[in-house]
Amino acid sequence: MRRTGEPMTLSLPPFTKAVSWLIGINTAVFLLVLLLDVFRIPFGAILRDYFSLIPIQVVQHGWIWQLLTYGVIHFEFWHWFGNMLGLWMFGAAIEQQWGSRRFLELFCMGVFGAALTTVALSYSHLLGNPYRPTIGASGGVFAILIAFGMLFGDNEIMMIPFPFTIKAKYFVGILIVVTLAFAMGGGGNVAYVAHLGGLLFGYLYVRRGPKAALVNVGFSERYYGLRNSYYRWKRRRAAKKFEVYMRQHDRDVHFDEHGNYVPPEDQTRKGNGGGKSGWVN
Repeated sequence: MRRTGEPMTLSLPPFTKAVSWLIGINTAVFLLVLLLDVFRIPFGAILRDYFSLIPIQVVQHGWIWQLLTYGVIHFEFWHWFGNMLGLWMFGAAIEQQWGSRRFLELFCMGVFGAALTTVALSYSHLLGNPYRPTIGASGGVFAILIAFGMLFGDNEIMMIPFPFTIKAKYFVGILIVVTLAFAMGGGGNVAYVAHLGGLLFGYLYVRRGPKAALVNVGFSERYYGLRNSYYRWKRRRAAKKFEVYMRQHDRDVHFDEHGNYVPPEDQTRKGNGGGKSGWVN
């Protein structure tokens, strides 16, 4: 890729953090399923049944995790290779400009949007049927493609192995037209209509503008906050039980509202003949 007016150079994008993680996860799942199938281990079939996108299982059984997990499952080499190549070639530039969090949101929005499109159209019988499984990260990759065309539209892409370049916005436009043509023609075993769902959700995400990430929450802080609240509740509960236990043994102890022990104050004996005014350590 090069900017318009710059001298022609051939350079490959870097493996940025989120891109590397996504490629690593997809590759690990691909190899795992491949090995399970080679050695005829039935766990591979379980992965397909539980993590592929099967609309009837999402709608009738509530298996909503499939709306995202199907995006890391590939069963054919060229399907996996094509998606990972597109993820790397176009995703790295977006992650460098947006940061890892917003880039991951874009990818997940594409996967999720393609899944919703697949579920909706499967029940209308415009795209297969509710029992037909769908796999692959193409929805997320198409969201990345539309984002790249919108953000870097004037950048030129070398059409390897052909000796010419084309602007990114034109490349993405041609890709959309081709996808529409295949979708209208049925698309065989490829869910081209679902790709359009990824494109649409990617477009809408980019149109949000340069805002903060949708998920702008410190998950670690929230986790530790919830964990500490739980521990404080356990301490208060244990303190109340201990107070009851000590009263049953004619002892009186006190804890504050946080479950911390409150030691009795040292009191001088008052005019009761030295009678006890409380429990003194």
